[in-house]
Amino acid sequence: MRAFADLLDRLSYSPSRNAKLRLMANYFRATPDPDRGWALAALTDGLPFSFPLRRTLTDMMARRMDPELFRLSRDYIGDTAETIALVWPESAATSLPSPLRGGWREAPGGGTTEPAALVATPTPSPSPQGGGEPVAQAGREPPRIAAIVSELSLIGRNDLGAKLETWLDCLDATGRWALLKLITGALRVGVSARLAKTAVAEIASVDVDAVEQVWHSLAPPYEPLFAWLEGRAPRPDVEGAPVFRPLMLSHPLEEADWIALDLAQFSAEWKWDGIRVQIVAGRGQTRLYSRTGDDIGQAFPDVVSGFNFDAVLDGELLVVRDGRVASFNDLQQRLNRKGVAKAQIERFPAHIRLYDALMIEGRDLRELPFAERRATLEAWHAKTRPFRTDLSPLIAIADKNELRGLWMTTRDTGIEGIMLKRRDSPYIAGRPKGHWYKWKRAPLTLDCVLMYAQRGSGKRSSYYSDYTFGVWRTDAAGRDELVPVGKAYFGFTDEELLAIDRWVRNHTVESFGPVRAVAPELVFEVAFDAAQKSTRHKSGVAMRFPRIHRIRWDKPAAEADRLETLLAMIEG
Repeated sequence: MRAFADLLDRLSYSPSRNAKLRLMANYFRATPDPDRGWALAALTDGLPFSFPLRRTLTDMMARRMDPELFRLSRDYIGDTAETIALVWPESAATSLPSPLRGGWREAPGGGTTEPAALVATPTPSPSPQGGGEPVAQAGREPPRIAAIVSELSLIGRNDLGAKLETWLDCLDATGRWALLKLITGALRVGVSARLAKTAVAEIASVDVDAVEQVWHSLAPPYEPLFAWLEGRAPRPDVEGAPVFRPLMLSHPLEEADWIALDLAQFSAEWKWDGIRVQIVAGRGQTRLYSRTGDDIGQAFPDVVSGFNFDAVLDGELLVVRDGRVASFNDLQQRLNRKGVAKAQIERFPAHIRLYDALMIEGRDLRELPFAERRATLEAWHAKTRPFRTDLSPLIAIADKNELRGLWMTTRDTGIEGIMLKRRDSPYIAGRPKGHWYKWKRAPLTLDCVLMYAQRGSGKRSSYYSDYTFGVWRTDAAGRDELVPVGKAYFGFTDEELLAIDRWVRNHTVESFGPVRAVAPELVFEVAFDAAQKSTRHKSGVAMRFPRIHRIRWDKPAAEADRLETLLAMIEG
């Protein structure tokens, strides 16, 4: 656990992508199985447990310090895990030699220093699997990450508090922080799943796409993956398995791209307002994956049950009624569910609009140009007619003026934008430059009034960086009042954050823990993708993907927009 804690600590303070890669690659090389596999699972959000810890942590800390003092400490620090790690009493066990105190030395290759804990090769200790003595011994030595995961996989919710206290007692402050981050699943160290897989791929100097191709056929702690990368075993066999293949993604169309664009080399199609999915079917098995590789098929049995074919297809998951695409808000009623009721299936019928084909009837199409893949998909779809699917139509475009004219109509027609794909483009995993472009419809904007500010987390824990804003409406007594319509925490520079934070502190009218109510005087120009009805907001409406577009220091709050303006923006 010490090396893992050290890794998380250094990742959280390393802004450079290359530095993060170096830290993770060194850790994966130096750490034995299965510890490194469970660490990889933690970094890629693949741990096999999830605990609602708020009540457990609150009760645990109430036995150790005054609840109000803990609340104030949490408010000041801005992170629950860090607060507990710092206030937890030290024990004799934490005075053992620790990699956190190991200092730095020159990393192999010269020039760059690395923490000694992450470049030294530790002596492997026995795996917790196999019936031997437990590795973790409370009060004597810190537990290994594999031992923690093993116990958490079996522990009951009512027993978690006592076990957590035992572990915390034999860890230092950094270890306690890392343990709580591990259990809650909220690492927040600036590492995406893709970056963690890239670090693993560096063990064998292979491309990350080679790891992605076998990833979804494996499970934590990924011992076959490490054995393959270290040359101790063959590549994991994914032949015939319904595994996820990494998607090809697009770049936003920038002004320089538009100027250089040769329409003769591109096909155009609509960018539909749903979620990107991949269908994998064959040998009696079917999977429906999200763009991140999560299996979401159990929430869409009405779609999955009809895929009796052999293919890997790329498309957009939508709700379609009578041939018309419903709003994204309707699709949201079906998302993030482990199951779905019959009434929901009938009310929000799912449908997949197909864009591309990666494989058809055992033939890998990814090296073919887009135009040829598209022709193959059209012929196959006409023959197979899969249930609840159709093809995303290609758009005939004469010139750039016509293309721009169509783009300007996308909001009126409920479409998210236009996609441009090179006709000669192979299907390349990731986001290759120059092959696919997305030209999203222009965002909506609204002038809103700042109502509440909340402290951020991590590097922003000392600043009020999360903003709730509202618009004006007339109440029952005929007076103007503000009602919240959204929350945003990005879209401003570091300098602007400092200015807003200072303004919040000087204009606070009431405090609620980490949240401050402020005088209704500061106007934000908020950009957002769409407006939709919401029962969670007092206003009855919410913004989709809001972000701060401009800070209107010059505009009087009384001139901000009214609720009627936002209601008129609701689509459908």
